[in-house]
Amino acid sequence: MSRLLLLHTPHITSFHRRTLTSFLSNSKPHLSLSSLQFHHHRFSLSLFLSPSSPSPSPPLRTFSVSAFDSSETKSEEEEEAEKVGNEEGKTKKINSSSNSSVTDSEYPSGEFQFEEFNWWRKFTVKLKMLTALPWERVRKGTVLTMKIRGQISDQLKSRFSSGLSLPQICENIIKAAYDPRISGIYLHIETLSCGWGKVEEIRRHIFDFKKSGKFIVAYVPACREKEYYLACACEEIYAPSSAYFSLFGLTVQASFLRGVFDNVGIDPEVQRFGKYKSAGDQLIRKTMSKENCEMLTALLENIYGNWLDKVSSTKGKTREDLENFINDGVYQVERLKEEGWITNIRYDDEVISMLREKLGLPKDKQVPMIDYRKYSRVREWTLGLSGGKDQIAVIRASGSISRVRSPLSVSGSGIVGEQFIEKIRTVRESKRYKAAIIRIDSPGGDALASDLMWREIRLLAASKPVIASMSDVAASGGYYMAMAAGTIVAENLTLTGSIGVVTGRFNLGKLYEKIGFNKEILSRGKYAELLAADQRPLRPDEAELFAKSAQNAYVQFRDKAAFSRSMPVDKMEEVAQGRVWTGKDAASRGLVDAIGGLSRAVAIAKLKANIPQDRQVTLVELSRPSPTLPEVLSGIGSTLVGVDSTLKELLQELTNSEGVQARMDGIMFQRLEGYSYANPIFALIKDYMSSL
Repeated sequence: MSRLLLLHTPHITSFHRRTLTSFLSNSKPHLSLSSLQFHHHRFSLSLFLSPSSPSPSPPLRTFSVSAFDSSETKSEEEEEAEKVGNEEGKTKKINSSSNSSVTDSEYPSGEFQFEEFNWWRKFTVKLKMLTALPWERVRKGTVLTMKIRGQISDQLKSRFSSGLSLPQICENIIKAAYDPRISGIYLHIETLSCGWGKVEEIRRHIFDFKKSGKFIVAYVPACREKEYYLACACEEIYAPSSAYFSLFGLTVQASFLRGVFDNVGIDPEVQRFGKYKSAGDQLIRKTMSKENCEMLTALLENIYGNWLDKVSSTKGKTREDLENFINDGVYQVERLKEEGWITNIRYDDEVISMLREKLGLPKDKQVPMIDYRKYSRVREWTLGLSGGKDQIAVIRASGSISRVRSPLSVSGSGIVGEQFIEKIRTVRESKRYKAAIIRIDSPGGDALASDLMWREIRLLAASKPVIASMSDVAASGGYYMAMAAGTIVAENLTLTGSIGVVTGRFNLGKLYEKIGFNKEILSRGKYAELLAADQRPLRPDEAELFAKSAQNAYVQFRDKAAFSRSMPVDKMEEVAQGRVWTGKDAASRGLVDAIGGLSRAVAIAKLKANIPQDRQVTLVELSRPSPTLPEVLSGIGSTLVGVDSTLKELLQELTNSEGVQARMDGIMFQRLEGYSYANPIFALIKDYMSSL
């Protein structure tokens, strides 16, 4: 389990324009890995949602504005497609939607194609470099250095923000491929705290960079499976003799709180809808259920199998060779070199000396280098990579979902429903955008906020093409958002689905007796004490109402998922049992349409907006926050003023966790709108469980 916190994105006051600089083709799709991230369960009362829907070949849909208006009429484009009957007509039919299904292979792949600039473009680039701003000037023969470690955000970051940004890492790699001043890339790869989806996106860009003919070298002082998966995509891998290599395999863990509750006198009363919904198990069981074991085993086998296949293929080994190596428990760096898993044993300064030789520099000359943060300030325009006149909006939604902004919101820390809806409406009302891409990296959150965003995305999809692109995870509330789009693109191992409901309350009567605490309630109304009376168990009539409300929430989510994916409810029910799926398995069941990253989502958006694949487009990012004073302090910060991100996240969670929660593998306290608990015992237990 892993912790789930309520985080909130800051108010967005400005738009940022990025350009699509890669050239896209219609070659076969590139399958990719995505993320395995499990969230610690915070104890509380809540509703939870999970994966959805079968249908081996996912259909495209025409969205009506009415939530459950499933009547379909042929659009003018469809009729024209049937009349023309040629390839153009076929494309229009795919774009506009019909009852016929479209398979993954029928979508454009969005694969990067490196193209040498002609003499005129080279000349204009040189002129732009001569007039570039001081911070955009780079010496000829410079090596781009990037330290890839820790957490990687799916959001764009301002210059004052700390940490790594996935879109900026990928943008830097593409810029470096075309920048005549950059000779190669030197990656420092250390322990990563992100999911497989982001790792796959970076890995894909490493392969794209290699098409430029420039070198890319990895240095790995600490390495496990994710780090090696990234490093093996580089031409050369170096490690110091003292490097920590732990290529021992993958594990999945599940934790259970029932024993703790029994010891302290807490009796959880749980209603669960969805046999795979493990969040309820963690409260009422002491061991893993058969269904939860089945689900986690399938996820583990998918991730481990993909890792074995792709690493062995990249290194020119067989899967059996790699599996035997893992099972030998190798930790000696010397053996890694002997068996060809790394290029050589070298310290950082020795690798830099090798780069000096590679660049043909004398020994007394330093290798010119530019780091990730400085190179991020080099505009694509300077390199002649500006996009075309056609614009596609990109709206990023990362983190836990809440409905309103908390006073303690930290930049880029979550999805705030009201702010997200503002951006959706801006895109819908503007004629400048030909299509929209919703980039999702979220395990869910507030169910009401998820539903309100679902509605707005559907309204947008009724007016222009909308593509959902999933990163590490898009489950429960995250999938709720994605299923409103016309087409869903996921990484091979994106965690998605999780359509199920768990709702619960705690009977704290025994705990109160142990500590001498007493609570009396005066009420009016038969069910007034349903949520307030935590000093006693539910009465039979209260328990019945409690169960019916949970069932109603499950049915609404399941039915909307079935409607959004154009599926019969009974087929959706087969997979909407609280089960989390990988992107690949979700695609085979109709929950996802195509496998790939953001570049594939762009290619599909161009297809559906009738933009030729060989035409460049401008991606307009609507999710870059303006730097606020707290962000500036935090960015300059973590050492100067001791700003700790974990503390900020915890403070946000404690002050803003209202409403029914729609999350994957997490339980939050359920609160009535505008109602807050004044029970100090409850708060103490809540704080204690948060620290586990």
